Amino acid sequence: MFTDFVLACLHHLLVFGLFGVFLVEMASVRPGLDGAAIRRLARYDAVYGALALAVILAGILRLLFGLKGWDYYAGNHAFWGKMTAFALVGLLSVPPSLRFARWKKALAADPGFLPPSDEIRAARRFLHAEAFFFALIPLFAAAMARGLG
Repeated sequence: MFTDFVLACLHHLLVFGLFGVFLVEMASVRPGLDGAAIRRLARYDAVYGALALAVILAGILRLLFGLKGWDYYAGNHAFWGKMTAFALVGLLSVPPSLRFARWKKALAADPGFLPPSDEIRAARRFLHAEAFFFALIPLFAAAMARGLG
């Protein structure tokens, strides 16, 4: 029971951390990004990716060593909804991450580089879509916690 508690705490803390970094990243992508902001954004995005991997690892550990076990989750539609929402968040995070990497590379080549406003708008659209699917994750988690699905 203690292992399940520790794994649940770890998983939840990592998810909250992931969401916090996502919000910082989302707030950072705005018109007027300069070189320092681009470098910070690239660091936030790297932390975001690392936290996402840690969330996945903690989730797998919960599946393997948690009290409910794989059978509970495998037959739960809310679990699969949550996994789908998380996967969509991950897929939607790829285009902005690639864009941030291009901006950082462009900045290294030209210290006066400023991202075009249309690219900033495009990145923000992906981030807003991510936010929508991110918001579904706790809804599915709440359903799972109550045995729904």
